[in-house]
Amino acid sequence: MPQRSGAIRCITSQELAAYRENASRQATVLSNMKISPGADEKNDTNITLPPEEPFRGVENARPVPVSASYFSREPFFNDSFVTLSTLTKRYAHLPLAAPDQASGQQWKSLEEYRQMHGEPVKALPYSQALVMVKRLSQIHYVSMPKEVKSALHEFTRNIDPHKNFKKVKPLDKFGRAIGVGRRKTSTARAWVVEGTGEVLINGKPLNEVFGRIHDRESALWALRSTQRTDKYNVWALVEGGGVTGQAEALTLAIAKAMLIHEPDLKPALRKSL
Repeated sequence: MPQRSGAIRCITSQELAAYRENASRQATVLSNMKISPGADEKNDTNITLPPEEPFRGVENARPVPVSASYFSREPFFNDSFVTLSTLTKRYAHLPLAAPDQASGQQWKSLEEYRQMHGEPVKALPYSQALVMVKRLSQIHYVSMPKEVKSALHEFTRNIDPHKNFKKVKPLDKFGRAIGVGRRKTSTARAWVVEGTGEVLINGKPLNEVFGRIHDRESALWALRSTQRTDKYNVWALVEGGGVTGQAEALTLAIAKAMLIHEPDLKPALRKSL
């Protein structure tokens, strides 16, 4: 078979797009200009005609994708993953911010990222990407390069600060707050209202439901640890599991209901429970 001679060169998509744009622009200029047959050479030299053969000397030309991941299933994510890996290695020597100076930035979930790019990104590679994202986000803001900020921006959640607030559960019309607690297979629901310290569980007094002193103290520990035993009345329903599990579930339920009455008790309850 005869051998094909001549140089074979692949043009990039940018070159092809630039040529097309230049040819279109020149064609527009020519169409808007009226050139008479007797125009002098000075006017002729101001007009650059497009070449009749755009790639003279090139036998085979085809556009080449900008990214090597163009033909992969996840081109956007693959490019981002490679970029994160490169930046993590390149800036591993930069100082990190102190833990109390961390940005606390929220990152996109897997589902949010899939919806943004329309790619079926799998959970494992995305979790690996988030590990690199969190590592890069720890770089001190003074020394953080612009390319790192740009790479992190793709994974940053767009949160409206005016809408990002925790909803506070209100009291019902009787002044009661409800809390739900779970422990193993036990579930407890507690209604807490300001009162004198009365407690009913499944319609029975506390000592009838929990015979052991340890379980009774455990059930009311949220009230005891904050010295609120005589300030609130509790009406609760417990079910499932054993007696100890029900008592511990009731502790959590009462604590959550108390936080609706007194949100400032959160540090004390977190420390005691």
